[in-house]
This record gives sequence, C-alpha cells and structure tokens, in this order.
Amino acid sequence: MDVNEDEHYLMLSGIQHFEFCRRQWALIHIEQQWEENVRTVEGQYLHKKADQPFIREKRGDKLTVRAMPVKSENMKITGICDVVEFIQSDEGVEIHGSEGKYLAFPVEYKRGKPKINDADVLQLAAQALCLEEMLLCEIGTGYLFYNEIKHRVEVQLTAEIKDKVKVVTADMHDYYRRGFTPKVKTGIFCRSCSLQEICLPEVMNKRTVRSYVEGKIKE
Repeated sequence: MDVNEDEHYLMLSGIQHFEFCRRQWALIHIEQQWEENVRTVEGQYLHKKADQPFIREKRGDKLTVRAMPVKSENMKITGICDVVEFIQSDEGVEIHGSEGKYLAFPVEYKRGKPKINDADVLQLAAQALCLEEMLLCEIGTGYLFYNEIKHRVEVQLTAEIKDKVKVVTADMHDYYRRGFTPKVKTGIFCRSCSLQEICLPEVMNKRTVRSYVEGKIKE
C-alpha cells in the first residue's frame, strides 16, 4: 500500500512491479490498468494484518511501528513500510515521542516465498533509503517475511543494492515522464501476472492497452 500525495512522486511499491516486468508496471502506473487475481487478493489480506495504521508498540528495548509512511525527496518516491522495528542502541538515532536512541530495521511482508530476482530486495532497500533520508541514519539490514514459508529472511542492504534502487527509480521516472509502455516480452512469469488478460500478449505486441480499448470503443 502506498500514499501518493504528490503527483510527481511515484509509488515505492511500484519498484517490485518494475523489476518483475516493466510492462506490468507501466500498465498499472501509467495506463492505470489493474486486474485482481488470487495472488494479489492474498497479498492484500496479508498486508491488512501488518498495516494497522501507524501503530506503535513498545516491548523491552524494541519499538515496533506498523504502516509507517515514508518518502524520499531525492528519489521522489513515497509509500508505506509494513513494519519498522526500532531497537534501542547507543549507536542509533532519536525517535520522536520515544526516549533513547534506536537502530531502524524495515520489515516487508510477502505472500509467497523468496524470489529468484531482486524485486523484493529492491523494494526493501527503497524503504531503507527513505528511512535513512527521513531519520538521518544508516540502515544496513532489513527483513522479508514470507507467508508461504512462515519465516523472515535477513537481508543485507549493501551500497550496491541501494545504488541499483536509485537507477531503477530513475528509470521509472523516465518512463512516467514519457508515458512509455514497453512492448510485450512474454515468459513463464506471465502465468502468474495479475494483468495477463489486460496485457493481451498476442494483440498488444505493437499497441498500447489504451489504443486497443479506444479502437474497440470505435468499432
């Protein structure tokens, strides 16, 4: 889930779509197309359990914040972290409304299991970059919780991963400014895509969804 208050800001969650399939991202974020499937419904249910708007819970030396809004002025992206865990530490930073200093660790909840590509890792790293910018801190570790395996995976958020996020977000802004929707590049990943019917691979090799729909309306 994301908050996109400023039109020139892009949705942080779109990074995952962009890495999975740039055409899918363009259909959702540029052409405003959307289609539900089992995976998206299950994903939304899982996020509802994590996204209890901006709830803070303190237990011992751990402060847990759910559904925390974040944004980056540098990358012009905005979104919501499922969970951010703040662990009390003298090496951390001060958090408004809490005593002491804390280290921040973003936690992202996913429906399935770990992916072969970097989509989930890049989304998590983007959250870390937003938090670094907002809190003036360094974040080197985050976690991905996968519902299918009921397990959280520790992710090292290296400089290389963060640099890739900056390149990807720059590409997203370039596509968005140009209103560019890439042509179809089919693959096995198409089977799990929620936009499979809208994308129409056989028809859309040379046409955008918008032009296809407009053509049907004129018929």
